[in-house]
Amino acid sequence: MKNRNPKGNGNGEGSTMDGPKPMTMKKKKNMNRLGGSGTGLSLQAFANAKSTSNHYNPALIKKKKEFYKNAKYVNKYKKSLKQQNQGKNSLPSAQRTIEDENEDINGSRANNMNNKKKKNGSQSLRQVYEKQWEEKEKARMEREAAMQVKKEQREKAEAQRKVERKEMFKKTRHGQPVMKYRIQHLLQSIQGSSSASG
Repeated sequence: MKNRNPKGNGNGEGSTMDGPKPMTMKKKKNMNRLGGSGTGLSLQAFANAKSTSNHYNPALIKKKKEFYKNAKYVNKYKKSLKQQNQGKNSLPSAQRTIEDENEDINGSRANNMNNKKKKNGSQSLRQVYEKQWEEKEKARMEREAAMQVKKEQREKAEAQRKVERKEMFKKTRHGQPVMKYRIQHLLQSIQGSSSASG
């Protein structure tokens, strides 16, 4: 028989079991942790228990998310403003001074020139947009044509498979399979494999 108590000396003495501690020991430790035994919680233990927070506050989390979201939008706005300003300031300084002089001399003439530039710019943008649209339309038409060809090929192959399947399942009057079509199918598959490998 196995020795169940390796610590004992065989007389049945020292029968302490290793394993989970009895419930009373756990209870005692909990009571000590919470501020003593018997009388309940002390005021200090109660305050400490309440003050330890698990740092989960949905309202604060929501506020932080909103703050970061707003900060992101502000940064994007500042970037776009900066890009617009850089676009305006990208003209060489000589051209800017000439335009400034024109505005001083004849403000309406300079405005007309700016309007023409804007119109020319919008026309070129429109041309670029139309060109892109045409390219996209052309690509779409090509894709549709390719899809149509694939669809026709698939339907053709499916019809061919139906015909072959119908022939393969033909039976004689006595219920035996017609071997003619099966042998033809085998011959075709052998010829196809030999032509593919050779």
